Amino acid sequence: MQTLQAYIHDCLQPYNQATLHISDLSIQRGYGIFDFFKVQQGQPMFLDDYLKRFYESARQMELPVPLDTTELKEVIRQLIQANQLPLSGIKMILTGGYSESGYDIGKPNLIITEQPLTLPDQTIVTNGLKVITHSHVRELPEVKTINYTMGIRLLSNIKAAGAADMLYQQNGIVSEFPRCNFFIVTRDDVVVTPDKNVLSGITRKNVLQLARQKYKTEERAVTIADIAQAKEAFLTSTTKRILPIVQVDDLVIGNGKPGEITNELLADLIALEQTQL
Repeated sequence: MQTLQAYIHDCLQPYNQATLHISDLSIQRGYGIFDFFKVQQGQPMFLDDYLKRFYESARQMELPVPLDTTELKEVIRQLIQANQLPLSGIKMILTGGYSESGYDIGKPNLIITEQPLTLPDQTIVTNGLKVITHSHVRELPEVKTINYTMGIRLLSNIKAAGAADMLYQQNGIVSEFPRCNFFIVTRDDVVVTPDKNVLSGITRKNVLQLARQKYKTEERAVTIADIAQAKEAFLTSTTKRILPIVQVDDLVIGNGKPGEITNELLADLIALEQTQL
């Protein structure tokens, strides 16, 4: 990390020297937004979609972004050029700014970091994941805030259950994971994803578009009962792409193995990523 560059305070500087003052509202109150995208062979993946979501999150949180889209793209280009990483993730954070009161919004601080990225091991794709559920709905789920309190607090529960992640649900209706979207495939090959109380994931969007080319798709309420009847289930995210889910709590999905449609959509997504290079 010592050789990597980060963007903060309007310039690139060494990552290990990039700091914020303790008065920043992200520290005082956990107030801020972020977004994250993948970079392969020096090319940001689906950058326009991620920037659109970043600016919309900032708007909803009343945080003016100090750079316009063109300027932000140029900073990202410079960061990628400076770090020369073959596979990486770039995180853009917009904080609540330095606040004299520790409560009022100040001038937002824009931070952009780039770190090496490792994609999921093939063993996970082959075997699938077990996940567990928890009763919770994120505050402002359509906004990508820096508030991950519940997800982090539940890490010990996930580990104790021998699971890979925690799927949020409320009154039997599931929504999302702390960092991923959720899909099922019904017995008649309909690809379904929850439509409420979820972040509009970019990978979620791409998977829906790919699935529509071959299957019927639905964005609607998904219940625990739907999961019990599902033939397949999987999660999607920027860093995980598509990972099959073979168990939710005590419910074994389908035959307990990753499904054909899940694997097919993963191959399609990888092919779509290649068109960005």
